[in-house]
Amino acid sequence: MSHRILDAGDAALTIEFGNVIDPALLAAVNALDAAILRLQHGGGLPGVIESMPTFRSLTVFFDPLVTDRDTLLPALQPLIDAVEHCTPTDGRHWQLPVCYEGEAAPDLAEVTSTLGIDAAEVVALHSGTEYLVYMLGFLPGFPFMGDLAERLHLPRRSQPRVRVPAGSVAIATGLTAIYPWESPGGWHLLGRCPVPLFDARRASPSLLAAGDKVRFVPVSADEYRALEAGLRRGEIDPMQWCVADASSASEAAA
Repeated sequence: MSHRILDAGDAALTIEFGNVIDPALLAAVNALDAAILRLQHGGGLPGVIESMPTFRSLTVFFDPLVTDRDTLLPALQPLIDAVEHCTPTDGRHWQLPVCYEGEAAPDLAEVTSTLGIDAAEVVALHSGTEYLVYMLGFLPGFPFMGDLAERLHLPRRSQPRVRVPAGSVAIATGLTAIYPWESPGGWHLLGRCPVPLFDARRASPSLLAAGDKVRFVPVSADEYRALEAGLRRGEIDPMQWCVADASSASEAAA
């Protein structure tokens, strides 16, 4: 796997592994991100502030008064070389409830009409796929997930909404996502998930992380309302929808 180094001003550089959305590129990005964090925890890479992963690249931010590109690149190169042949690691597995009914699914009828398939098939296709979380972005905790069933591929809406309700489950192009907050948005809304994806009070505020896998479980409107109320009152732990993590999956395989 090749890579290239791109300057991003005088206080950042980007390591780019490719130009497509692909699990192999995600594996390289996540492995490099983890390697940099480990080295920082050990006292290495002085001047590095943080790293920001995307689908296919990692941007490293640094203090130009402490280090510079010429100093940083030789320290990063062994880490880059080590991850170019890495294999994807198994993140956590989630089964998140989604209501595909009524006001929770404002675009479902339009999607079925555009695609020429009925609502039941749209729901079956969307909930019948296990999605890989490629990255978080746009909003805190917003997961970009792929790969959506090809039958459901649609461009973004021609007229974005000013307000998309928090928890909305949406599709666009070959991706699906969940809006953690109310915000503008141009994706097609198929349902709504009651599980909060971001909580600043948690040790890890974002519920999902790049490398996790997500499957959606259809629930009725009544079930959605009950789950939403229980979560709001603190009676339900959001982690209950994490059905396996990397360590437990490894133990089960052994």
